[in-house]
Amino acid sequence: MPRPHISAAQLRAARAWLEISQDELAAKAGVGRRSIADYERGARLPHGRTLQSLRLALESLGVQFQFEEDRAQGIGVK
Repeated sequence: MPRPHISAAQLRAARAWLEISQDELAAKAGVGRRSIADYERGARLPHGRTLQSLRLALESLGVQFQFEEDRAQGIGVK
C-alpha cells in the first residue's frame, strides 16, 4: 500500500517545527524550492515522487506525520 502524501499544511508545520527554510528542505529532498513554495501556498500539487521525497527528507530529520486514517490522533505533525 502506498504511503499517504503530506498536505501543504503538514509541510509548512514540519518546516516550522524544524526551523528550516524552503531552500534547506529543497536541498535535503533533492527537489526545487519553487515546488515547495507553490505547494505551500496552494498554487499547485507536486508530482507524487516530489511529495514522497519531501516526506522522506522531513522524516529523516525526525518528523512524524499523522493522517486521517489514524483517527485517534487526527491529521498533524509531531
